[in-house]
Amino acid sequence: MHVVHHSSEHYNLSTALRQPVAEGVTWTVPYGLLALIGIRPSAIENARALNLVYQFWIHTEVVRSIGWLGRVLNTPSHHRVHHGSNRRYLDRNHGSILIVWDRIFGTFEPEGEPVVYGLTRNIDTNNPARIATHEWRDIARDIAGSRTWSDRFGYLVRGPGWAYSRRPAAAV
Repeated sequence: MHVVHHSSEHYNLSTALRQPVAEGVTWTVPYGLLALIGIRPSAIENARALNLVYQFWIHTEVVRSIGWLGRVLNTPSHHRVHHGSNRRYLDRNHGSILIVWDRIFGTFEPEGEPVVYGLTRNIDTNNPARIATHEWRDIARDIAGSRTWSDRFGYLVRGPGWAYSRRPAAAV
């Protein structure tokens, strides 16, 4: 679902607004589970709203650094890496507000080389229907072309860095 958000080859505040229509379906499970264990739906909604507000401002190339706060908080620089299609930037800097989790789990990557925005295979269209659905078609093609059940499952649930390394060079 999230690939829609990453499909823009430009990085600015409007990129923050490029959200998948069907993402509401994928968020139902984790947020539903939080509600089932007793967290008030209003608290869940407020946390989601705070997260979305924070996420908006980090979609910029204008802010280069926020100083020492970047050791703890996700910054525009950290998030630019997250949006990069450069091989070294794939599957990096997942943190929404805090970047400490990426530092702890080894998924942190500082911004070094210039970031190339977009997908590992750009789709070259502005058609909203194609933008919203192309990844489903690509996943189906990858699964159909897989030789093992492990790879089929991987194409369904793992990230672009994993898939990138398994596709033939011509398909990447």
